[in-house]
Amino acid sequence: MQVSVTFRHMEPSDALKTYAQERISRLVKYVDRPMDGQVTLSVQKFRHMVEVTLNADGIRITGGESHEDMYAAIDLVTDKIERQVKKYRQKIRKHKPTPGKELRWKREIYEPTSFEDERQPVVVRTESYFVKPMSVDEAAMQMDLSEREFLVFNNASSQTVNVIYRRRDGNYGLIVPQNV
Repeated sequence: MQVSVTFRHMEPSDALKTYAQERISRLVKYVDRPMDGQVTLSVQKFRHMVEVTLNADGIRITGGESHEDMYAAIDLVTDKIERQVKKYRQKIRKHKPTPGKELRWKREIYEPTSFEDERQPVVVRTESYFVKPMSVDEAAMQMDLSEREFLVFNNASSQTVNVIYRRRDGNYGLIVPQNV
């Protein structure tokens, strides 16, 4: 497992870096595939904040905590992430999608170049990622684990690309393409 530690608004410390890497590395026992982790340690006035992002097998799990002590904040966020991973593993035991059916998906964001020329958008940022085949329930569970507003996935039952999004009322919406 690769864990990178970033310090914001504070001096880097080898002791904190080692402690965070050891605590996050304990989560490897819950994941079968290789996992990457990003830990951000920051200080704002008297609050010590820790944000953790784990990427494993196309699943992104995020968590954040703040406390008066940095070590306690690391412990709290590790416990939170561990609960999320355990919850995910329990739900995934019931459903196993067929391997090898991933699609590659590309997302582009357009933004106008100037106020006079608003009709000619320009690609500002491009992201590419693999679309994992999953059921609608598994996609909803993935939305629970992440803080993203939408998720593009390959529906395992219909073999089409669907989008699930978070509604303002707290529920989820599903966009299913129809052939014309």
